[in-house]
Amino acid sequence: MLKGRMSPGPAEIRAWPGALARLAPGLGLCLALAVAAALGEAAERAAGRVWLDAVVLAILLGAIVRTLWPPGPRWTPGIDLSARPVLEIAIVLLGGTVSAAALLGVGPALLAGIGVLVPAALALGYAIGRWLGLSPRLALLTACGNAICGNSAIAAAAPVIGAGPREVGPAVGFTAVLGLGVVLVLPLLAGLLGLSDEGFGVLAGLTVYAVPQVLAATAPISSLSAQVGAVVKLARVLMLGPVVLGLSLLARRLPPEPGPASAGRPGPGAGQLVPWFIVGFLAMLAARSLGWIPEAAALPLERAADALTVTAMAALGLGVEVRAVARAGVRVIAAVSLSLLALALMALALIALLGLW
Repeated sequence: MLKGRMSPGPAEIRAWPGALARLAPGLGLCLALAVAAALGEAAERAAGRVWLDAVVLAILLGAIVRTLWPPGPRWTPGIDLSARPVLEIAIVLLGGTVSAAALLGVGPALLAGIGVLVPAALALGYAIGRWLGLSPRLALLTACGNAICGNSAIAAAAPVIGAGPREVGPAVGFTAVLGLGVVLVLPLLAGLLGLSDEGFGVLAGLTVYAVPQVLAATAPISSLSAQVGAVVKLARVLMLGPVVLGLSLLARRLPPEPGPASAGRPGPGAGQLVPWFIVGFLAMLAARSLGWIPEAAALPLERAADALTVTAMAALGLGVEVRAVARAGVRVIAAVSLSLLALALMALALIALLGLW
């Protein structure tokens, strides 16, 4: 028998039904929670305003289920599959929604400014988190959420630095809550600060977490604000690849988290200096930029990535210990708030420097 063959043998094929049976309970539970979260967001949208998007609802529902009924070992394989590989596939698909041509349209000076601002905001956010007593991993997650793209950045960074539900839960929950507040408050600042429509679009693109939220914040101002905000936000999202690569190098120096929440948690291995999903993300970005992925495919890819992300967040929610989240709450909300304020001030400084005020 040849070792290292590419195709599975008969024994392996016969084992597939058993493997699928082991995955089915947990995977089915995560899918059910994801569907419930999507329906919840749809109900909010029908009522006129989305307060909590499906990503946040999924992790909340997962945490509620765990609190009322902790899933046993029978559910673990499917939940583990949803929490990590499913999420990594979602990140790869996101690469196909970003075009290099759109990013270049904002101009080299603004792109360079974004390239400097994001790492600076990440470093400052981490320093603030550590100053407030957050663990290294939780401080990194909150900093990533603020500096790049909220929950998506937290979800991408978590497996790379070996963060578990105890860190992901608070980071996702409080980042999402504050993100909603920013969407509501930011349009009020446009008049108070006297920003131009283009300048306000830059501010929204640099501070709001998700592209739909950028559009919600900028649409009341003007179509120009919305267009500029969306493109700046995409440029900021593109920083996710280099940042996660840097975190994979840094993760080797992080001390293990104390307590049972970190026991047995997989961290970055020796062969993960460049996580496979970041390579996939960049490959999809290149394919989209070269025209190999047509424009018509961008929306289906985005929706597929969203669905997989919501499923993964449900799985992470099932690993959240509500008491641990509550204990970390005050410090996390302070870290996220101060980091976001620092990011906004840096964004305003960049706007003034580029003459876009």
